[in-house]
Amino acid sequence: MEEQQRSKARVGAITTASSDLQEQEAVTSRCWVGVYSEDTAEGMKGRQEKEKDKELTLGAEEEEPRTEQSVSPDCADIQEVTSEGGPAHARREGTITQEEGRKYLHSSVKQKSQRERAASVGREVDRRVQKSKPKGLLLCSNQDNVKETKTEDPRGPGPFYFFGGSNGAEIVCSYCENRGWRRIYNKHRDDFRLKWCETKSPANYSNFREGKHLVYQIPNNMVLTTKIGLLSSLREFERVRSKVKHGQAHRRLKMEEFIPTTLRMDAKDEREVFFSQFAQQEGGKSAESCMWICKPTGLNQGRGIFLLKNQQDVAEFRQKLQNLEDSRADRRTPPRHTQAYVVQRYIQKPLLLNDRKFDVRSYLLIACTDPYMVFFRHGYVRLTCDAYDPRSKNLSAHLTNQYMQKKNPLYSRLKEDTVWSMESFNAYVNDRFQVAKGLPRDWVLGAFAERMRLIMTQCFLAVKAKLDCRPGFFDLIGCDFMVDQDFKVWLLEMNCNPALHTNCEVLKEVIPRTVVETLDLTLELFNKCRLRQEILPLASQQDFVLLYNGASERASRFRSQSSEFNQKTFNRNHRAESRSCKVLTECKRRTVKSPDSPLTEDTAAETLRLPQCTTSGAECLKAVRSKTTTPRGRQKQSNSNPAENSLKATDDGKQPKS
Repeated sequence: MEEQQRSKARVGAITTASSDLQEQEAVTSRCWVGVYSEDTAEGMKGRQEKEKDKELTLGAEEEEPRTEQSVSPDCADIQEVTSEGGPAHARREGTITQEEGRKYLHSSVKQKSQRERAASVGREVDRRVQKSKPKGLLLCSNQDNVKETKTEDPRGPGPFYFFGGSNGAEIVCSYCENRGWRRIYNKHRDDFRLKWCETKSPANYSNFREGKHLVYQIPNNMVLTTKIGLLSSLREFERVRSKVKHGQAHRRLKMEEFIPTTLRMDAKDEREVFFSQFAQQEGGKSAESCMWICKPTGLNQGRGIFLLKNQQDVAEFRQKLQNLEDSRADRRTPPRHTQAYVVQRYIQKPLLLNDRKFDVRSYLLIACTDPYMVFFRHGYVRLTCDAYDPRSKNLSAHLTNQYMQKKNPLYSRLKEDTVWSMESFNAYVNDRFQVAKGLPRDWVLGAFAERMRLIMTQCFLAVKAKLDCRPGFFDLIGCDFMVDQDFKVWLLEMNCNPALHTNCEVLKEVIPRTVVETLDLTLELFNKCRLRQEILPLASQQDFVLLYNGASERASRFRSQSSEFNQKTFNRNHRAESRSCKVLTECKRRTVKSPDSPLTEDTAAETLRLPQCTTSGAECLKAVRSKTTTPRGRQKQSNSNPAENSLKATDDGKQPKS
């Protein structure tokens, strides 16, 4: 069987390599003669054992699941050609008949799996197969370990870094290698200094050691970077904040001031509110004024977004939600495969740049989580290729991200004009709107930037208590803002793992600087916290602006707690002194008003000589106790020697001798 299959493979190679045809024909015919001459059961059994040993040898290096899908289509095509070419060539040699060859080949193809045939292909055919295989197809069961089978991980003292994915790979890898770090490809290793992963998975955090490792993306950042997560966090924060009184220094924004009206479609009450509101507002209003935009909560790059413009769109959307509910009820669709939606009121009159819609991408950096150190950085402006038309059914006219604009046929020609720098945006607003709208000069770099910082700070405060704050986590979050014709600033969404591609000149300037400073700040803070050094000032801070300083808040909280503790201690001592004075006064009153007591004269004399309550309450109380305890003993002493008793009472009261 081994020689039979090798001969088939060689015949297939012959059909694709015409230059070696005659030489290979002789070799192949001899192989076919040898195959048909060995027909005993023992011979077949021996050949099967040899094949099994060879398969075990092959699988020792790269184990492959025994499935039909594990063989590449290219390999299957070569084997098919081999099967077709074998009998014809054997017939030319006159060794076997055409019918015998067809029967034999049909039975052998049916009996042997694709993996067994691929394992016995000759060296020449194997080389062709390896060259024709796609890069991602390797003999391993785990696609995450593709690099592991290609590149041997470095060993030694390190330091090492791991990068998973492709977003920003060139920038991050270049940064690490310039620092002398070496890249590893096994995400399960625990001797790395930095791990930067494009997607989150449990394997990324399984070996994490706080204070030892730096890992990109906080594990539960979905409370900030998903539509429903951010909406729920802000609602909860506003509900709690409404019960707490803040001074002017702690002014907070209301949600309706910076987020368009948003409703969750996975909540039945909010879903019904939306359907009723849409039906009421549609009558007598323009299509633009009643337009809503529907977004899946966990996707980005504009995927899954659609517009709701009329009752027909809403009816179709309602039916879609009902189908999802029915499938979940019937358990036909697992919950993890269903995508929750939010609907958001479409911003009615957006500000336009050269008649095109735009939004602004800014960055929120959580460079350290213990203590929290949060920064803001300007990004860039994203514009559409086409002029804005609210009635357009083309999503690329409504969504400004690069993923959607690349679908426009004009993108290759207008690519450089779809991304503006913040300086260009600022100059445009100064020229077109400063006088017309009465704006201050440099509104973009001044008032607009301050508004974005205020909104981002409030969003962070809403999730500060929820985030996983183990030392070593950091996150770079992309925040998308839009400005309407009244120059009101709206937050659209926040995105984890923002795009770090540099496919135009503005991005080549902004993205690398952002990533490099992100890593510089993160490493500096990480080392200072690990060595317990003063955090500020930061030598690597350049374009990022500090929004939240957890170190100073921690220090002020410590001072506040110390002050509160001191105040409580003072109040406790003060109350003790007050009680002591009251006890002393009451003791005096009772002593004076007891004429029938046999100790009245002596006790009254002692009371007149007691010290005034000018010392602490504890000393006063001690003095009182020394005068009011063991009256019988004092009666005997007073009867025997009143003067001596008087002197002793004076000593007990800590009164200096006269």
